[in-house]
Parts: sequence; C-alpha cells; structure tokens
Amino acid sequence: MGARGRKARVLGWALASLALPWGAWGAPPADEAAVRCMSFNVRYGTADDGIDAWPQRRSLAIDTIRDFAPDVLGVQEALSFQIAELRAALPELGCLGVGREADGGGEYSAIFFRSDRLDVAACDTWWLSDAPHEPGSRTWGNSLPRICTWARFLDRRTGQRWCVLNTHWDHASQRAREESGRLMAKWLAERFAAAEPAIVMGDFNAAEESPAFGALLGGVRPLTDGFRTLHPTEEAGTFHGFSGRAGARKIDAILTTAEWRCVEASIVRTSREQRYPSDHFPVTSVLIRQ
Repeated sequence: MGARGRKARVLGWALASLALPWGAWGAPPADEAAVRCMSFNVRYGTADDGIDAWPQRRSLAIDTIRDFAPDVLGVQEALSFQIAELRAALPELGCLGVGREADGGGEYSAIFFRSDRLDVAACDTWWLSDAPHEPGSRTWGNSLPRICTWARFLDRRTGQRWCVLNTHWDHASQRAREESGRLMAKWLAERFAAAEPAIVMGDFNAAEESPAFGALLGGVRPLTDGFRTLHPTEEAGTFHGFSGRAGARKIDAILTTAEWRCVEASIVRTSREQRYPSDHFPVTSVLIRQ
C-alpha cells in the first residue's frame, strides 16, 4: 500500500459521530481545557485466553474506557474487529490507524479521539524500522512489524493544535526497542514544530530505567512521564497477565513534552468478579497546557 492509500485508509476511520452531552459521557473536567488521555493494551482478540478471551471481557474493557471518558485513547494490540466493536460501543470517539502488516491487517496502535472536541489536521502511520514509510517493514531484528500512529489535532475548545503518537514496541528484541526509542525521539525533534505540544503513549515493553526508554525520554525534545512526577515512589507495574498481580515493571506510559503539565495520573486496576479487562492495566493522565 502506498503512502497515499495508507493515509486515505487512516483518515477513513475518522468518521463524524454524534456529539452527546456530558451527562452521557461522564462529568466534565474542572478545567474545560484539560485533556483526558488513556493508553490501553487491549490484548489481541484472537488469543487463546480461555475465560479471559476477548468475548468474555469485551464489555468490561468498554466500561473501563467509558468510565474514564478519555478525550484521546491509544490502544495497542487491537485487531480490526476489536476496533469495530469499540467504535460501535463508543460512538463519541472517532478512530485513526492501520494494522501493522504490509496489507494493513494485523494489530493496530490506533488513536481514538472525541470527535465533538477534536478535528484531525493530519495523521499517518510509520513503521519502526530503517524504512518507516514501507508498510510491514522490520529491520532491527524484530520478528514482527512494529508501528507508530500519529495525529495532529485542532482542539475546538482552545483553538490550539497538538499531536499524539501511539506505539507498541517489540517484546523480544532489545535492539529494536532501543532503535525505536531513538527514531521516535528524532521524529519529535525533526518532524514536528519546535514548540508543538506532543503526547506520546503506548506499550513500550521496556522498564522505566531501560536504555530504550531513556533514548526516547532524553532526546532533543525531552519527555516526562506525568505519573512518575505525581507518584515518584509508587510501585507501578502494568503487565499482570490477567492475574491482577503486576510485577514491578511499568511498561505502559503516557509521556509529554514540556508544553504540558500533568495534574492527574493513574494506573487503572478495574476488575469485575475477579476478571480484568486486559492482561495490562490501562494508564491515564489529565493534562493542561503550561
């Protein structure tokens, strides 16, 4: 798929949707300019997970999203039918993204957004490789393609523009993770305006102290994890394998450039009858422009 065709498919997800009153979508933030962000690895829907398979937890995953009422939601591992089911259940949200395979199939790192607040100014998907515009490319030893979907939004509430990047780094190749961190840091420095506010979210498959995560945070445009700013000592593992007992590694994050201030951040440990919406805990942040 060429760049033009891929971009058309990305934009194809950004369908107009009904603007519902706040009463149908949670309470408004105290600051109307605040941006509510959620990053959520939903676990791919064809996994052989038994009682934790997607059909058994789909409604809980949707309720978890609805309860937080994000303005921007980045999902990882979602397959096309999961994207469709989330869109049907959450019509307030438009969606941007393509699958990571060369034909546009496979797992998405999609960006959902409140279409009654945000207009899409630009968007695309890049492959995390030496050939980022080549669909399906992988050049750093990872056996699976890895992607970053990005969007530039015009916020109707404030009249300001800002960008969101959503990604899922490789689970097995340390080199691929480190190169992904360096490439994304380079993009932030070179492909976005110098003072353009950016939000970077995803499942990084990397601990907070890892070289890969450090390469992303410590680029020319440094990034900050608002959760760590507000909760510097909290044990914050995010992968729990449907057990509810996460290890010490926080591999899911919402990061921001210096133009943002994080006023709330949490790890969502929602469960229902000892079942969880995914094998990862979602992470959330509430952001205000500095």
